[in-house]
Amino acid sequence: MARQLDEQIVGRFPVGQRLRVLDVGMGQGTQALRLARAGHQVTGLEQDSTMVAVARESLAGEPQGIRARMRIIEGDGRDTGVHFLPGSFDVVLCHGVLMYVEEPDPLLAGLARMLAPGGLLSLLVRNGDALAIRPGLSGDWSGALAAFDTVSYRNRLGLDVRADRLKDLTSTLAGIGAPLHAWYGVRVFTDTAADGAEAPADVETLLAVEEKAGRTDPYRGVAALLHLCGVRG
Repeated sequence: MARQLDEQIVGRFPVGQRLRVLDVGMGQGTQALRLARAGHQVTGLEQDSTMVAVARESLAGEPQGIRARMRIIEGDGRDTGVHFLPGSFDVVLCHGVLMYVEEPDPLLAGLARMLAPGGLLSLLVRNGDALAIRPGLSGDWSGALAAFDTVSYRNRLGLDVRADRLKDLTSTLAGIGAPLHAWYGVRVFTDTAADGAEAPADVETLLAVEEKAGRTDPYRGVAALLHLCGVRG
């Protein structure tokens, strides 16, 4: 997904421009820290205090220049309007968050308001059109059958969460003024790998296959996750 995001950034902004990035639901800060290392000014917003502590510890180990380019705020992603003025960012990330939000439309509208004109909104969501793939490939036939008619599922953490369908999010993004510009599949072939499985020796080939599948029909349509990129009009 990082490669997909970089592709969109390079294609939209001048080379060398220091972008203002907001990462909503930043988790342990993997993407935020990566973009700060690349020279961008990054703000991470995260409500889980444990994840905030992990992100701050990681940041503390970075050189001073990177630490100066990144700030971490503990708070709810639905409260972006409390922390920031509209149009404050060139790029807004919201990766792996919508599945935990029962009513995502207000959150998405708030994220779009944070974008400057021409800004990029990057979303990573569970693919509601492919929920039967994982149980089907694992031989859970009753689970696969039930998954065809729902966007609810239980994740690997044992939490009951929700997925999003591409058609619905395309409509939502158009309605909030950040219409869909590009979309990719993520974890097309590797979603059924066991948690904690070791990376194969030819990991670069694996990544090349996943990257190719993530931008190729019909494979991207059955990916476990969807990476959607909208652009603020």
